Amino acid sequence: MPKTASLRPGPARLAEPMESLGGLLRDWLPRQRWFAGKDRPVTELGLLSMTELFPGCLHLLVHAGHAGHTGVPSPGGAPPAGDCYQLLLGVREHPAPRLGRALIGRVQEGPLAGLTVYDALHDPRSAQLLLDRLRHPGSAGPLRFDCDPDHQVPAGLVPRLLDAEQSNSSLVYGDEYILKVFRRIQPGVNPDLEVPGALARQGCHRVPAPVAWFQTKHPFKATLGVLQPYLRDASDGWTLGLNALASGDDFTVQARALGAATAEVHLALASAFPVGGPGENGQTAAAMIDRLDAAAHCVPALQPFVPGLRTAFAALAGCDPGPPAQRIHGDLHLGQVLRAGREWFVIDFEGEPSRPLSERRSAHSPVRDIAGMLRSFDYAARQRRPWRPEWARRCREAYCAGYAARAGWDPRKKHGLLRAYETDRAVYEVLYEARHRPDWLPVPMAAIERLAVRGD
Repeated sequence: MPKTASLRPGPARLAEPMESLGGLLRDWLPRQRWFAGKDRPVTELGLLSMTELFPGCLHLLVHAGHAGHTGVPSPGGAPPAGDCYQLLLGVREHPAPRLGRALIGRVQEGPLAGLTVYDALHDPRSAQLLLDRLRHPGSAGPLRFDCDPDHQVPAGLVPRLLDAEQSNSSLVYGDEYILKVFRRIQPGVNPDLEVPGALARQGCHRVPAPVAWFQTKHPFKATLGVLQPYLRDASDGWTLGLNALASGDDFTVQARALGAATAEVHLALASAFPVGGPGENGQTAAAMIDRLDAAAHCVPALQPFVPGLRTAFAALAGCDPGPPAQRIHGDLHLGQVLRAGREWFVIDFEGEPSRPLSERRSAHSPVRDIAGMLRSFDYAARQRRPWRPEWARRCREAYCAGYAARAGWDPRKKHGLLRAYETDRAVYEVLYEARHRPDWLPVPMAAIERLAVRGD
């Protein structure tokens, strides 16, 4: 039988595994797609929680401190400054050869010396055992596994790890269910558990309802993963849009239907959660300006456009406040929607992972979601040469028309509001691409130039 780790996480033992893992993780973490601190040197790694899920698999919550941050916990049970990441580590003497690309390294010292550590989500056996934990509610140390009692998840579903670029990790089981394992963990209920559950209770069929989930209560309460039905025959909006561009097809019928589906979800969200009063444009503009200044500090290419971009935010203070603030998606784009048959579905309600969880769970103008989708049409149009701005323009018009027909108000008539939110989204895109996909930076920079110079 292969040698595996069996460590019981008593308080005195928490520091010990980091003697073995610290050097390996310090090298491995920054290379992961979901690691948020790529532009900040990791100055400290600390173990916040460790649980043996089953022999050969350790569940860890790891604190990554960066320059200027400390690992001292904040008052009230909040996590220490820096970032907290969820890791599921396989620990064996001789891992199977198929796990080669998941390897983190061989431990040289400490309690795990002589063992090889790898990302357990790549291991079919570990993935199946994780599903079994979700099928049977219960606890493992600080971890709690729960499921919808009215939904029976079958056993024996074959797992596969999705390769798509994501800020989390997703496992598909038998093409029937998908488990999203959150990587960057913040205190509180994750919107990707909270919102789909609330929409399901509203009878909204546009969002797959959660059937199982797991959480932790230490070192703080947080959502760790959510299992939902998998739409096996669906295609995401990004792929559909690119296919339409490649074949020269029109996409306006689909865009109009997507606009109506977005409005339907917004209406259901307004019913499921308390609705705020009219938007406070002055405060919103100030927050947008702060984000612009912070982004320009990090991305020098943005700096020449700052004066022009500020005009979009300054004009916001005198705009019609638009519809009341409410719960929204928070990161809506073509990659967050699926089309199965003739129906559109909305997924991934986590919001922008880089923003605090409290902000992602608060009320915002629905125009923010609309602006995100409009920017996505422009992203798609710029994936081919020559660029086809008329394709993006027609899709934008059709999307807004579909939204207006279902919502009862037209985003196009909120020009100042829409321009400000689209500008704010483009600023976010610039910062994101500079950190994660530098080759894509010209796409949002083209929008920045348009919005700053032409002011439309």
